[in-house]
Amino acid sequence: MNEIVDQIGYTAYYFLTLGMLWFRYILMAGIAYVFIWMIFKDKLKHKIIQNKLPEKDKISHELKYSAISLAIFAASGILVVLMKKAGWTFIYDKVEDYGVPYLLFSIVALIFLHDTYFYWTHRLMHHPLLFKRMHLVHHKSTNPSPWAAFSFHPYEAVVEAGIVPLVILFLPVHTTALIVFFFYSNFLNVLGHLSFELFPKGFIENRILRLHNSTTHHNMHHKYFNCNYSLYFNIWDRIMGTNHEKYFDTFREVTNREPEVIEDVGTPTSAITTGV
Repeated sequence: MNEIVDQIGYTAYYFLTLGMLWFRYILMAGIAYVFIWMIFKDKLKHKIIQNKLPEKDKISHELKYSAISLAIFAASGILVVLMKKAGWTFIYDKVEDYGVPYLLFSIVALIFLHDTYFYWTHRLMHHPLLFKRMHLVHHKSTNPSPWAAFSFHPYEAVVEAGIVPLVILFLPVHTTALIVFFFYSNFLNVLGHLSFELFPKGFIENRILRLHNSTTHHNMHHKYFNCNYSLYFNIWDRIMGTNHEKYFDTFREVTNREPEVIEDVGTPTSAITTGV
């Protein structure tokens, strides 16, 4: 990391990081959009959670704010380099320093730490004093597309980008762990905004599998606002009692639909300006 910066400079490293972020975003959101929203849309239309897809102007909104967010995320990469140069981080360069078992543990730890960080910062941004200033941009997508994965207000983007600079202050992590974490996070983020439920119908009937969130879970957050705050796992929502009371019933209803034409159902808009 530092060696690359020393060779090419901070400006070039920033744009290199930005290019990699765009590559991941287009790769994952683009694949989801092309295959699910375009090629197989007719075959999967019975799996559309809200029974309709958003308007094109909403997707333009998502792309615009995602571009801003990715620029901020790239700046976070520069911050990580500066922190490492100053000796403030626990980033290590050789896998053998901690071994492969620890490398695997650190990936899992990153995911669970991020899940906790996301839940509580997300709930905080739903406070009336912060919602309009920070989180309303993301909730303009009451029925999101895969492109909404990074559609944040700049203030929210700063918060979202803060997880890695925070964690590396106390958790030893290798660059490999960070890369795996980023791809996992991006994949689940796109999946959460897919608007199509691809998880199998028996998913939430399993006591272990149901601890992982489905697309319906996050889609209901976009629809109703004041519930389902968690990201990867259905743990904090269970502990804090913030699961939507009809989450499991809604998942069952969506996954039990037959592949046929379904009636168009509107999306509620009354909560857009309140966040509650």
